[in-house]
Amino acid sequence: MQKRILTIQDASCVGQCSLTVALPVLSACGVEASVLPSALLSTHTSGFTGFTVLDLSDEFPKIIEHWKKEGITFDGVYTGYILEKQMGYIDTICRELNRGPKIIDPVMADHGSFYYGFDEKFAAKMADLCRGADVILPNLTEAAFLLGEECRLSGYDREYIEGLCRRLKDTLDVGCVILTGVSFADDELGVCVFENGTFHYYFSEKIARNFHGTGDIYSSTFVGAYMRGKSAFDAAKIAVDYTVQAIKLTVDHADIHPYGVFFESAVPYLVELLNE
Repeated sequence: MQKRILTIQDASCVGQCSLTVALPVLSACGVEASVLPSALLSTHTSGFTGFTVLDLSDEFPKIIEHWKKEGITFDGVYTGYILEKQMGYIDTICRELNRGPKIIDPVMADHGSFYYGFDEKFAAKMADLCRGADVILPNLTEAAFLLGEECRLSGYDREYIEGLCRRLKDTLDVGCVILTGVSFADDELGVCVFENGTFHYYFSEKIARNFHGTGDIYSSTFVGAYMRGKSAFDAAKIAVDYTVQAIKLTVDHADIHPYGVFFESAVPYLVELLNE
């Protein structure tokens, strides 16, 4: 039976990120994707100026009440970019309408800094939302900020990474930590998966260029593979390989393509990975 997951994140009218990534990637994984947009943007926020933003928080309670009336439920909930005032509604959805895993991508920071509009107060609220989640997918910066710690982006070792994962699991009472952006060598980048007291690492080649939306591709791919029944580690590996492949298809066009990466062209590769 095909599963239905609710993803809650923003929608950019133009740009390969958030919902415009999550919908096709989850669909390619054979998962029905229902959406609750947190905000509507004219374009994504990287490489564009003067973009418009519409906060959709006022729609949340009306949508939730309609779902309750219709008896609509979900086999999982997956959050991305959300606003602080939406977190209470998301808690309600997870308690009352969700029959499956609660998966949180705590989108708020990267490269040692908060994104525009986010701060330590938001990080504390995000930590509350993460409590009791089945899976969280922070990057190194987000992981540290969830714990109220200073982040370390280089010069760390496995002891630091594994301590960070343990503190996240113990402090937030989460089932599985997928820590992204981990690297112990200049030419590699990957993830640490901490589940059931065991650490697993998976690395791929590091491509020395940043692209908008790759975190969304990674998280959506992980969720799609996970909802198909893959283990957390196998889903994390698939997400790494698919994201890297999408980046490789885009590198030669990066100077004229500010929208993200060509994840659409890599979908056949994703299907192969899922069927292995």
